[in-house]
Amino acid sequence: MASPTISVRVWGDFACFTRPEMKTERVSYPLPTPSAARGVLEAIFWEPEMYYLIDWIGVVRRGKWFSLRRNEVQKVVSLEAARAWMMGRRPFEPIEAGGGAADAAQRNMLALAGVEYVITAEIRLTPKANPPADNIWKYVEQARSRAARGKCAHRPYLGVRECAGDFEVVEDPSAVVLDSGFNDEPGIMLYDVFDPRERAERRATPRPVFFRPKIVAGRMDCHPERVELIRGAAGRV
Repeated sequence: MASPTISVRVWGDFACFTRPEMKTERVSYPLPTPSAARGVLEAIFWEPEMYYLIDWIGVVRRGKWFSLRRNEVQKVVSLEAARAWMMGRRPFEPIEAGGGAADAAQRNMLALAGVEYVITAEIRLTPKANPPADNIWKYVEQARSRAARGKCAHRPYLGVRECAGDFEVVEDPSAVVLDSGFNDEPGIMLYDVFDPRERAERRATPRPVFFRPKIVAGRMDCHPERVELIRGAAGRV
């Protein structure tokens, strides 16, 4: 029997997988983090009874580095303010950026243009699953079916929401031609904001973990049973 995995090909015009140690200026990793890859898959399909464990990420097209300057804002819309606007208790107050707006802040971003990746992930069950009605193959088939039909809960994005991505299911990931000349060690990388070893627990506490990936022939191994995960802030690892 085949393994309970799903593989998707994802591509886009732009991507930025931000390195957390760069603080305010956005600087991208050279390829997606496992966290970004999980976000792509969860945008296509996700249920509380299952979760994705990223197996490996392949680079088909590395893309080209480019930089740009854009306007960002510091303010965040609160839930209470949004409710007041919807109920008409308070006039709508948009957050403005650019054009001399008081909250605007110009920041640089070093990103990638013209990228393409293959993401392969294992599907596992959480304690919320109720076997035998809830079984792994049920969710594997649902995820593959949605990806094959181009359906998603929301548009996947490549690192930041401005960088929209397209996707399709991959039946045989071993047949995809990767960038075999891409060999790199990008240094400490954010693995996920949740420890994947705790995703099977009923309550997973946000706890960032990092690892030191190696990209060999365009492929980065990510499975937590094969790589060493490190807890802590990026600056202290």
